[in-house]
Amino acid sequence: MNNIIFDGKWTFEREWKQSSLKEIHTEEDNVYLRISHQDEFVFIFLDVLPDKQMERIVDKAIICFDTKNNKSEIPDVDDYCFIAAVGKQTGITLQGDSKIPRNNYLKNIKNHQDMIAIGGFSDENDRYSDIPHASYEFKIPTELIGRSDNYGFYASVFDYNSETVYSWPSINFENPNIIPSPSKWGDVISPDRSIPEMPVPLVILSVLLISVVGITRKIGFSRY
Repeated sequence: MNNIIFDGKWTFEREWKQSSLKEIHTEEDNVYLRISHQDEFVFIFLDVLPDKQMERIVDKAIICFDTKNNKSEIPDVDDYCFIAAVGKQTGITLQGDSKIPRNNYLKNIKNHQDMIAIGGFSDENDRYSDIPHASYEFKIPTELIGRSDNYGFYASVFDYNSETVYSWPSINFENPNIIPSPSKWGDVISPDRSIPEMPVPLVILSVLLISVVGITRKIGFSRY
């Protein structure tokens, strides 16, 4: 993961290959969610094949972590969300425990100095399609979200042109700006259930497990 170029797109052929994959099925092309952990960061890539029309700033992606995975009804202090927008170099960090309902009980906080959240348009180097489409890259420090083998997790992308939200877990939306309650988020897990970095044999085993086991509301992330 040290070779990733954070420019908001799949930059070279093998860039995100060393990560776990979850497909979000849509009526058109799929959305591909890739996630991995290495050292002090969680890495996430969202490849949004249905969004083929660039709308800067208003096309966006949101990822959220319930760091204690306590599935609270209202976001609390251990819940964090990160927002990336197409054409914007700087992301936004939100934290729970706000008292304001209209902001989904989330408040803006200062970005961690090492956090990256950026949106762009993938093209001919993309693994899934060489037709330009929206994509998003995140680098989230574990110093902020903590080191865990089981996070509550939510991801969504908003296609402004079609006014469509694609999400995992799949949730129906009346308002694309609403982030659902953590009680409705899924789980992202480490297959080996360990916090320390895995030795190489376990890395291989975890990748094999991820590729053959289907989980409805859980996804695994690879550790390197």
